[in-house]
Amino acid sequence: MKLKALFTSAVVAAAALTATLPAHAAEKVRIGYWSSGVSLGLGAVLEASPFLKNQGLEVEFVKFPDVNAPLRALASNSIDLAFGAPAAGVFSAASDGVPIKVFAATQPADVQFVVPEGSPIKTLSDLKGKKVGMSPAGSSVAVIAGTVLAGNAGIKANDFSLVGGNESRLAQFLVQKQVDAAALRSVTVAQLDELKVTRIGTFAEEWQKLTKTDAVPYIGIGAVRSEFVAQHSDTVAKVIAGLRQTLAWGDTHRDEVVSILQKSANLPEKDAKVYVSLWNDMNRVSFEPADIATLKLQHKAFVESGAIKGDISDDLFVSGPYTAAKAIK
Repeated sequence: MKLKALFTSAVVAAAALTATLPAHAAEKVRIGYWSSGVSLGLGAVLEASPFLKNQGLEVEFVKFPDVNAPLRALASNSIDLAFGAPAAGVFSAASDGVPIKVFAATQPADVQFVVPEGSPIKTLSDLKGKKVGMSPAGSSVAVIAGTVLAGNAGIKANDFSLVGGNESRLAQFLVQKQVDAAALRSVTVAQLDELKVTRIGTFAEEWQKLTKTDAVPYIGIGAVRSEFVAQHSDTVAKVIAGLRQTLAWGDTHRDEVVSILQKSANLPEKDAKVYVSLWNDMNRVSFEPADIATLKLQHKAFVESGAIKGDISDDLFVSGPYTAAKAIK
């Protein structure tokens, strides 16, 4: 069943159920996130903190091991909104007619192209014909990597082998020489013990070269069902406010965040401390005009590179809840 048809039938069923619920049920919200990648740390701290509850929200967290699963859950009405959703996947779903909206930019692309120390590979152009590890096909990392490789190095999708996996698996692939290079988040590179690597490029540098701007692309964004944000814009605003408060608290309570990551995310103390040291580089909850312009530029670059297909409209980006959230204490 196509996502659009699945989404439409789910919305009809949800509307019938909503009519029988008391008014206070509007404050309930189901939040999904990818628990094996870029949104893991923020999600763990968000679940352990009181900030959403303090907004009067009754939250059900739904965690997914697959990067693209939150989008399928949105389409099937299994969740109401997601943060850290793959930007490329959201664009593709929206262009296919799935009724979703974007309400925030949440994870900047703090990603590096690396090779084992001593590798003959020195530049991105040397990746032609090589095995390159990165997040699975369809993820924003994979799409951004493919876009900059095509635009800056002339390497098309069929000119290299994409080896997909989560960050820990990709690091293992490098150690075991199952890939020639990898696109890894800076936090993963900093956590590597068994292997020394050499950086041959970053997403930020390559994106700025490609687009001739100072913009940094986003790999994770906030997406919400269109019906939900239309009926419960105030609830989405409260979620955004809770996310922003969680980020601010995490920046000033780093020891507590380390403890949460050790307990909830099963990170060793060393890895948790590395993660916290990059807290503000990896996480963001922003939806200023510049963020929306960057996301539109990403979509344009993705389409021009052939990484994704389809148009998006301006009304994909809903800024009202973010504006309202900035006034919430």
